[in-house]
Amino acid sequence: MSKPIFKSYNQGQISLFPASLDEKIPQDSPVRTINQIVDNLDITNVFDTYKGGGTSAYHPRMMLKVILYSYLNNIYSCRKIEQALLDRVSFMWLASNQTPDHNTINRFRSSHLKNTIHQIFTQVVVMLVDMGYLSLDVIYVDGTKLESRANRYTFVWRKSVEKNKAKLEAKIRKVLEMVEEGIAQDNQPDDEPPTPINS
Repeated sequence: MSKPIFKSYNQGQISLFPASLDEKIPQDSPVRTINQIVDNLDITNVFDTYKGGGTSAYHPRMMLKVILYSYLNNIYSCRKIEQALLDRVSFMWLASNQTPDHNTINRFRSSHLKNTIHQIFTQVVVMLVDMGYLSLDVIYVDGTKLESRANRYTFVWRKSVEKNKAKLEAKIRKVLEMVEEGIAQDNQPDDEPPTPINS
């Protein structure tokens, strides 16, 4: 009887030619679309929130890409975004393997996106609709789910943006409220204070 043959499996083995993350991301992946859109956005207002000097910061364009892609995947908590950067290939690719922690992500949102996130997120959603990546003809309970459908992605609203601009704005406000809830959860203490022991 023949012995079974298995492919080599050694997690600690160093490869002479490590696999490129780019090879792992399909050309029609929504993460590539977000990458392209944010590369073409005018984010001067975000750049203007930075002061000169000090230690180097993560690039605001990378941070914005990660945050917008997170929102479109129903990830609002900074801790969950941090985790996605560590274990999801699409996030690793988008951030070029950089791994800002949840405090850095939270600081970026509160300090550098505070006055612009609504306008930027709305602009990105409208661009995705115009490009045909988001369809507004299906509705779900939370109004925010991104679902794959024959290589297209459906953002859950009915009819077109032009006919339902108020509804679109309401849905975006709802997403941003969920973001605020995620931030509030992130800002809660990790552990309860220890209970004193009575002697």
